[in-house]
Amino acid sequence: MSKRSIFQIALAVLLFPGFGTAAADNLRPRIAIIIDDLGYERAAGERAIGLPGNLSFSVLPDAPYASALATLAHESGKDVLLHLPLQATIDSAQVGSGSFVLDMTHEQFSTALADRIDVVPHIIGINTHRGSLLTRHPGHMRWLMEGILARGDLVFVDSYTTAQSVALRIAKESGVPATRRDVFLDPDVRPGTIAREFARLEKLARERGTAVAIGHPYHSTLDFLEQALPSLEARGIDLVSVGSIIPAARH
Repeated sequence: MSKRSIFQIALAVLLFPGFGTAAADNLRPRIAIIIDDLGYERAAGERAIGLPGNLSFSVLPDAPYASALATLAHESGKDVLLHLPLQATIDSAQVGSGSFVLDMTHEQFSTALADRIDVVPHIIGINTHRGSLLTRHPGHMRWLMEGILARGDLVFVDSYTTAQSVALRIAKESGVPATRRDVFLDPDVRPGTIAREFARLEKLARERGTAVAIGHPYHSTLDFLEQALPSLEARGIDLVSVGSIIPAARH
């Protein structure tokens, strides 16, 4: 689909009236968008980092371009997150290389976490990659929060790949500044789906004051965001870094 067609879809969906009111009349609604899965495709990563506005970027630690793209995002003034691969319920026997799995010991988990934190430069926090199995286990999530607290300056974002996730609750109980994802922008790559989910993101921000989305460096997602993001300010919505909307965060 052409960029013109994508822009027409965006206008039809995003400018539809009746999204509701902001949580507080004197505050503009704010959205944070995290682009996940950076590190394997350099060109797509560079294009994502070049998107207009204050997006945030999450980098897979074992990817070949992890360090280069994290550095580029940081130099562009963007928040960088470590995209931590956790075991999922689907294909749990075939987890990817470097994944954190259920049968790890506390020592194995903690050592691997410290190593991954060191691999990706300039991070302000961690968000979860997959993890529909591991994020429902309180013990493992406490180990994760221990590692985050040991660093002393990181936030946490639960990508919320399962409604059974306890990660945000454990983060709050542990004193880790944290939030969770509200919207996946691209559960599939059809432009109409992305436009619909972006409209839902705006609606949530107007209702609550803030909302967090996760997208991916797919061509259709990047095409859409290149067209939609420049008009956010005129529509009364601020695009902000994810670190800036997390309670108690210092970013």
